[in-house]
Amino acid sequence: MATKKAVVLLSGGLDSATTLAVALSEGFLCYALTFAYGQRHKREIQAARAVAGSLGVTEHRIIDIDLAAFGGSALTDSAIEVPKDRGDLDNSPKIPLTYVPARNTIFLSYALAWAEVLGAFDIFIGVNSTDYSGYPDCRAEFIAAFEQTANLATAAAVEGKGRYEIHTPIIEMTKAQVILAGTELGVDYSLTHSCYDPDSKGRSCGRCDSCRLRLKGFAEAGLEDPIEYRTENLD
Repeated sequence: MATKKAVVLLSGGLDSATTLAVALSEGFLCYALTFAYGQRHKREIQAARAVAGSLGVTEHRIIDIDLAAFGGSALTDSAIEVPKDRGDLDNSPKIPLTYVPARNTIFLSYALAWAEVLGAFDIFIGVNSTDYSGYPDCRAEFIAAFEQTANLATAAAVEGKGRYEIHTPIIEMTKAQVILAGTELGVDYSLTHSCYDPDSKGRSCGRCDSCRLRLKGFAEAGLEDPIEYRTENLD
């Protein structure tokens, strides 16, 4: 019976769903953490609830924070258009407009606070540096730096009760490898949501960076993406 606790960041997307499944498969009691951070739609929060319920977590908390108060991203500022149909999806030197300033730093800080209260020393995050959109806070260097910070900044670590570890089980996987791994672990990808700009019915656009990386991953995995897309955008 699992007794070791872990906090798992769960956005409702396929990467975080797969990461949760990995943590569960490794025998952790999983405490899932989702953020309503002022993003332009709530569809992913609904997806996170569904994924947490499907895979079975010990507890799922949804925390309200307001990154929209600062803006600076197409995901938190409706005045900034979500990029679509980018020709340089895989090799652009520029950080895209969908980057949310310091988001993973903030999310991991909350996860660390909850972990310390729970007496947990393991935190899982579904960052990916292979098939990703160029976000600096998805790199291994950032994760290593945050892990070091966690072990310097918490009473539990300083008092020698344990050492924090930030787990990134999919960081070096392609999107296809993530999907195949999750499929083996029983992830129901029909419950997940990846689109940056869904319509009022929650259907994915098929044209933003996240949709295109997802569709590419399913195609390379030889599987059909089970979520609903706006068909007019896929013609």
